Amino acid sequence: MGRLTARRPVLRIAADGSQRRRPDTLAVEEPLELRVDGAPLTVTMRTPGHDVELAHGFLLTEGVIGAASDLVTARYCDSVDAEGRNTYNVLDVALAPGVEPPDTSVERNFYTTSSCGVCGKASLDAVKLKSRFSPAADAVRVPWEVLGSLPDRLRSAQKVFDSTGGLHAAGLFAPDGSLLVTREDVGRHNAVDKVLGHALLEGRVPAAGTVLQVSGRASFELVQKAVMAGVPVLAAVSAPSSLAVELADEAGLTLVGFLRGGAGNVYTHPERVAP
Repeated sequence: MGRLTARRPVLRIAADGSQRRRPDTLAVEEPLELRVDGAPLTVTMRTPGHDVELAHGFLLTEGVIGAASDLVTARYCDSVDAEGRNTYNVLDVALAPGVEPPDTSVERNFYTTSSCGVCGKASLDAVKLKSRFSPAADAVRVPWEVLGSLPDRLRSAQKVFDSTGGLHAAGLFAPDGSLLVTREDVGRHNAVDKVLGHALLEGRVPAAGTVLQVSGRASFELVQKAVMAGVPVLAAVSAPSSLAVELADEAGLTLVGFLRGGAGNVYTHPERVAP
C-alpha cells in the first residue's frame, strides 16, 4: 500500500556508445477502481497513495459531493494478489443519507487512462457541470511575481519526481505564494483530484483566494475541476487547449499558461493578476 516507486534493471547506453547495466527507479502505476455504495463507478491508472483524497476530489469535481460530510466511509476491498494480500486497488465509498448517487450521464464505467481522464465522455455537455462554488465573484488578486515563482516552488516540492522523472504534480497555493498542499501522480487529473480532495477534507472548499498550479498543460478537464472546487486561478507551465480557455472564460476563472521563467500568458480574466 502506498508504493510510490519501483526498481528495475536497465541497460544504460551513453552518447559514446559505452554500455552498462544498472537499476533504475520508476514511478509506480496501478489501477484504482472506485465504487460508490458498492457499485463500480470508474477505473483510473494512478500512483498509489492518497486514494481517499483522490476519491473525494473526483466526486467533488464530478458534482456528486460538495462537502466531506457527504461521504460517510471509505474502505479498501475485494482486491488480492497471488499471495492473497490486499492490493489496495479497489476503494468503496458510501454516500451519506440524502446524497444523490452519481448521474449515469457522468459515470465513467470504463477504463480511464492516466494521460486523459476526460476521454470517452459521451458528449461535451456531459462534462459541463454546474459548479456549486463558482469562482466568478472571487476578488482575489495575485502579484505577477508570486505567480511567476509558483512553478519552481511546485517543482521543489516534487519529492518522487526527483527519483523517477515520471510524475505530474499539482499544488494549491495562497495568494502570497505559500504552499497549502501538493500531490504527485502519473495522471495529471489524479494529482489535481488528490489536491482538491485534500482541500475538501480540510474544509478549504470552496477554495476561494487560491491558485492551483499544475506541472503540465491546462486541459478542459483541469479547468473544470478547478471551477467545481471554486478555485479562482489556474496556472500551468504548458499550453491550454482552446476548450479550456473557453470554459475558463465562461466560468470566471483566471487561466495562465506557459508560466515559465517568470513569464507567461494570461488567457482569461486578467483582473486578478496584480502588476
